[in-house]
Amino acid sequence: MGWYCLIPIALAVFWIWINPRLFSAPESTKNWASRAVLGERVWMRRKEIPVPKHHQNFPNILSSVAVVGSVLVVFGVYHLHLWITILGSVLIYAGKLWFLDRMVWLYMDMKKLNEEYESWNY
Repeated sequence: MGWYCLIPIALAVFWIWINPRLFSAPESTKNWASRAVLGERVWMRRKEIPVPKHHQNFPNILSSVAVVGSVLVVFGVYHLHLWITILGSVLIYAGKLWFLDRMVWLYMDMKKLNEEYESWNY
């Protein structure tokens, strides 16, 4: 164990910060990734504009899966346990991808109910 285990953690934090700044706005929002981002916007505004009941709990569960994965990654990297780190990474990516899939579904449902959300579709 040593301080060098913090290097991958620092790189991950840097990536989280730099990622939104690297990519420009999409030419179209009629693709899965753009709709996932739009769904995240809808999700962040759920207190202002309520979302349907079937969308209310599952995103929080999936975010919790990713948080557990993050804890495992930090633990695994710090203690140099490869399999714990891999398990944590799988949980992070599986939780996040499933979350994004749910965000696409949320956006597709909400754009039918809200003109502002429909206007985001270009």
